[in-house]
Amino acid sequence: MSPARSRNLATLLLIGITAVWGSTFFLIRDVVQVMPPADFLAVRFTIAAVAMLAVFWRPMLALNRREVQVGVGLGVVYAVAQIAQTVGLAHTSASRSGFITGTYVVLTPILAAVLLRERIPRSTWAAVLMATAGLATLSLNGFGFGFGEGLTLVAAGFYALHIVGLGRYSSPASAAGLSAVQMVVIAAVSLVAAVPGGIELPSGAGAWASVLYMALMAGAVALWAQTWAQSHLPANRAAIVMTLEPVFAAGFAVGLGGESLTVRMSLGGAMILVAMYTVELVGRRADVNAQQSPPAELLHHEV
Repeated sequence: MSPARSRNLATLLLIGITAVWGSTFFLIRDVVQVMPPADFLAVRFTIAAVAMLAVFWRPMLALNRREVQVGVGLGVVYAVAQIAQTVGLAHTSASRSGFITGTYVVLTPILAAVLLRERIPRSTWAAVLMATAGLATLSLNGFGFGFGEGLTLVAAGFYALHIVGLGRYSSPASAAGLSAVQMVVIAAVSLVAAVPGGIELPSGAGAWASVLYMALMAGAVALWAQTWAQSHLPANRAAIVMTLEPVFAAGFAVGLGGESLTVRMSLGGAMILVAMYTVELVGRRADVNAQQSPPAELLHHEV
């Protein structure tokens, strides 16, 4: 598969997993009302880790020492983000949580520039500003900043760090094993956070169905897909595509949650889509230029 086609497939995969993540927002709100957030995360990610070990144990054993270390580090970062976001969601509204979490689209290029010394094109900054404005229009209704908002902002920072790390260290060959190591670490951190108070299991078929869906589809499958996709996409491009999550969340809330479609929701979603298409068009143009100058592309990969 050519690099351009791989990047297009990676973009489609990211869009797919953001749709899955968007579908879980109202499910998480329902589940954490009847069981502690730490217990929910421990059960969810333990199931996901068992599933990934069953499927990807060979690729995981094939990882070298450095790749395992990278997977452990990224797993800890993602686990902290999940815990902070889920606990924060219990102390703020869903709309504010969605907006503040989405600020990783701003934090990702900043971290990439500071940590990796990457030069961020002006077109990417323009798309970042457009996506941020769209997130605010879609999600923010009034403003207040307290404990829940602070935790959610911490989560956004760790999500941005995870995106930058995946973009820097993931590769197509190591994606399966790397995602499995991350999930095992995420489960371990979640269990450590939940054990002091005892772990409460979901009660009822509906709660178990929600947890299984979030463990397998929004957990195991989504983390593998993100790890593979980011081995083909720059972190900034991935972050902007992933801002579609609140758009899908709003769509599911209207379609399944009984909420009404408003002009603000439509306008915010449209702005995010424009930002995504902007960065995608610029990325495709770069793909074409790269194909026209293979020596430079080969040199880039060697570096």
